[in-house]
Formats: sequence, C-alpha cells, structure tokens
Amino acid sequence: MPDVAIIGVGIHRFGRFPGKPALAMGAEAARDALADAGLTWADMHFAVGGSYEVDQPDAVVAELGLTGVPFTNVYNGCATAGSALALASQTIRLGQHEIGLVLGMDKHESGAFTADPREYGCPSWYGEMGLFLTTKFFGMKINRYMHDHGITSETLAAVAAKNYRNGELNPHAHRRKPLSPEQVLGSRMVNHPLTQYMFCSPNEGAAAVVVCSADVARRYTDTPVYLRSVAARTRRFGAFEVHSPSASVAADHVPAPTVDAAKAAFEAAGVGPEDVDIAQLQDTDAGAEVIHMAEVGLCADGEQNDLVASGATAPGGRLPVNTDGGLIANGEPVGASGLRQVRELVLQMRGRAGERQVAGRPRVGLAQLYGAPGVAAVSILST
Repeated sequence: MPDVAIIGVGIHRFGRFPGKPALAMGAEAARDALADAGLTWADMHFAVGGSYEVDQPDAVVAELGLTGVPFTNVYNGCATAGSALALASQTIRLGQHEIGLVLGMDKHESGAFTADPREYGCPSWYGEMGLFLTTKFFGMKINRYMHDHGITSETLAAVAAKNYRNGELNPHAHRRKPLSPEQVLGSRMVNHPLTQYMFCSPNEGAAAVVVCSADVARRYTDTPVYLRSVAARTRRFGAFEVHSPSASVAADHVPAPTVDAAKAAFEAAGVGPEDVDIAQLQDTDAGAEVIHMAEVGLCADGEQNDLVASGATAPGGRLPVNTDGGLIANGEPVGASGLRQVRELVLQMRGRAGERQVAGRPRVGLAQLYGAPGVAAVSILST
C-alpha cells in the first residue's frame, strides 16, 4: 500500500476578490480541507505552504491558530503546488510527522506574466524584444508544435471550448460561461495561433489538501485517495523552451521537463500512462494542454486532433482531461493551481464531483504542472 494518503481537500473560489487578502483566502481553503477530513488545525503535525505573491504563507497561522506547528514555505514557479506536495509526502514517508496540511494561495494582477529575463539566464535582448511575455512564449511553443505534428487551430479551439463547458459545471471556477469552438476561434488574436479565449488568466484563489500516513488514513475517512508519487524536473540543455539560451541547440531530440517528470512519477508509482483514467494538465493555453497530453505519455505526438474530435478527453470520454475546467476556466493563482488539480482528482475518484462526475469512478489520476522557464511536476494518485 502507498505510504501517503489524501484525506481532505478544500478550496476558496478562483476569481477576483478586491480587498480580500490572499492569506484570508488561504485560511478559508485550509478550513474547508480540514472540515472535509473531519479534523481541526490543532490536529496538524506540520504544514507546507506555496505562493508566488505571498512572501510568508506561514503567516496564515495568525488566522488559523497559533499552535506552534512547523510550517515550511515553498516557491517553484507554476510547479509550486507539486513541490509543496512532494515535500509533504517526503515528510510523512521519512516518518518525521504523521499528518499535515498542504496549502497554496495567490492574488495576481491581471494580464500576462512578465519578468526580467536575465533572472532566468536569458540574454538582455529577450526582454528588449518583448519575448519574455508569457503569451508570446506559449504562442511560439504551440506554433512550432503545430508545424511539427499537424495539430490544427480547430483542435485548439475545441480544447478551450471543452474546458469552458466543464467550468460551467464548476461552482468554484472563474469563467463559467460556455463558449463554442467558433467563438473561441473568432476571438481577438493575441499571439498566433492563440486567440484571447484560448488563454487562462492570472487571478486569485486558494486550495488545500490534508495528507497523512496511509497506515492511519482509515481512521479519518472511508474514501482515502493515495498519493503514489510526485516528481519534479527542470529542463535539460537543448530542450525546446523558447526563452532559453539553449533553445536552438538539439531542440528536436531533448525531452521537455514534463517528459522527465512523468517518467519518474510513473516509475515511482509502479503504473504507466495506460493505467491513467483521468488527468489534470497545465493548460495555461489550449496549446499547452495539447502538448502536455503527449509529454506525459497519454498519447503520441500528433494524435491529439483525433482524440479531441472524438470526445475522448471530455467528461464522458475514455480519458477525461481537466474536468473542472482547467486553468482556462479557473484561472491561475500560481500557488493554488496545482492543489486545485489534486482536489478535482480526489473528488472524481471519490465519486463526488457532482454534475461533472465522469462515468464510473476513476482509479488512477494524473496531475501535471509546468512553469517557465522550464520546471515541471507530475503527481500520480490512486484509490
């Protein structure tokens, strides 16, 4: 039996909440997860918190209670939640503590992320040319992938439309208005081939999970979900990461960090891509979902056109992807986003996802995160 179980999940709705601090959202998500597990903050032996905007996520203890609990802060780009979950898992597997809380929260401004590219080892002209704007990076990445593997714009539009439909059924999503593929394709072009409605938006929210030793999980729940593995990897020299100085070197043959993270996660979990029943993938844009389907091994490069057109990745299909609407419908508060993925997998695997519940109860789930300039995390869950 796996060593770590997830016994509680919680969320603060994603969106825009003027005047509400990220720490207050984090406290709400934590209380939601604790209530789901039937526990209190005083029952936690340790906690891990992740955030991009909040310097000290551990300050949430001022709202939850000053219990003296060990609390570690984590930041690892868009892979923050996976890294926090990995740290919590290792803490339990090493026998340091038996039960703890993993919490993510953020409160981002509107608009695409941008930064000084020199902080990421890129030449100064990247910033001067505007190439460190995330929308341009993702546009160039999927443009190259479409050229190499024949993916169509219609497939990108269908992916986004699916996620908007799923978001309509998710009361915690930011965007809950369904859009047709035609509306997605017809929206304003941002960075070719990606239109406005093919992108997610940075926003606000929080999510949390309660983890414990699998040996004691049945004390707290009749429906534990086991965390089989979490693996994080950074890019290798020559990987095709558009804003990397190495992007022009051997780019056709070096795997992306998601490929390496997925292989490590599957090996540690003792399962393979063929065993996955449901997946939550990093869809910062519709192209990212398409690329990551292949990178985690759920299909071969170029098969996505037929898979999406057949409805295989919809809630009623054989391999549902982003059943809660993904980032496209929910938005991305970086620290919380990956824990939102895990929460959705847990609800689906418990059979408690409401209107968006997939047929049957999935037994193996995969969550994947990817962040610029090239760090990925993959988690494998099972019942």
